[in-house]
Amino acid sequence: MNGDEILDIKNKIIKANFIYRPNRFIAHVDIDGIETVVHVPNTGRCREILIPSCTVLLREETNPLRKTKYDLFAAYKGNKLINIDSQIPNKVVEEALKNRAILPLNSFKKIQREKIFGNSRFDFKLENDDGFEYFLEVKGVTLEGNGISSFPDAPTERGRKHLLELIEVKKALKSAGVLFLIQMDDINYFTPNDDMDKGFGEAVRLAKENGVDVFAYNCKVGENFITLKDEVKVVM
Repeated sequence: MNGDEILDIKNKIIKANFIYRPNRFIAHVDIDGIETVVHVPNTGRCREILIPSCTVLLREETNPLRKTKYDLFAAYKGNKLINIDSQIPNKVVEEALKNRAILPLNSFKKIQREKIFGNSRFDFKLENDDGFEYFLEVKGVTLEGNGISSFPDAPTERGRKHLLELIEVKKALKSAGVLFLIQMDDINYFTPNDDMDKGFGEAVRLAKENGVDVFAYNCKVGENFITLKDEVKVVM
């Protein structure tokens, strides 16, 4: 692990016990015996992670205009710590790209965020010294079972459209890829979650057949940091 790639969390962090999640945006937690409403920065279901009484990590936020004081950004699933903050994957990947930690992409030195191609806005547009362009989409992964990670944990028509648009990038004689960032460690392999969204799985396979790169990387996760770790085998 390269220390330069660690994304430190500077805010105050406290532990709490999860109670329940009435909707996608908030959760009720127990902080030292006091039931408190916190923000959940992930609109996915996370049902296999956020179960009653599990230990969660809260990040204190200081914006006085917020309705909640804390963000619920990670949770323990047994002994496994999983980061569920949907804003984290792009930050982790950007640091890894800057530090040339993603070997298949280390020739692309120019890194731009949120760039449009066709009808889609992709997470990254990369360019090498010759001006050759590479569009990269990042998907944060929190779903895991028996060492197998998968995506998505809820149907995602937007995700399917992104993959189909990456095929159009390839047809335009540019390069394209999707990177599944698994927000935890100790993963054996990654696979599309066909049981949840068959259309997304079909789109991943079609993209790969059309020359779109499909990567998966896990992360080293601590209570106050997260960093890209190792490439993970993708099973289609």
